[in-house]
Amino acid sequence: MNNNRTELSVNTEVLEKMAEIAAKEVDGVIGIAKRAIDLKGAVKSKNAFKGVKIESINGAVKIKVYICVAESANVKTVAEKVQQIVKDKVQNMTGTAVTQVDVIVADVKFSEDANA
Repeated sequence: MNNNRTELSVNTEVLEKMAEIAAKEVDGVIGIAKRAIDLKGAVKSKNAFKGVKIESINGAVKIKVYICVAESANVKTVAEKVQQIVKDKVQNMTGTAVTQVDVIVADVKFSEDANA
């Protein structure tokens, strides 16, 4: 009996990069923010300051994305779009189920003119 079944394994760092690129495609997202961490997290993880966190549970993926938005952006709309696009892109590219995408607005970028 010949079983031609293949299994895909995607490195967590690759998933993080996919999610980051997808989030940056959304209008109103200025960039990915570095996430806040506790001291224990910084010591344990080399990725402690990354703006995307991937958690794999029973073959499914939970994603946290920390974004910086433009001051003119509607934060709720931008966050919802980021959730949908990140979920769709990661699922379509890997075939892995994304069960949750948390979007944390970590910063707002104000124009230079506002400070004058």
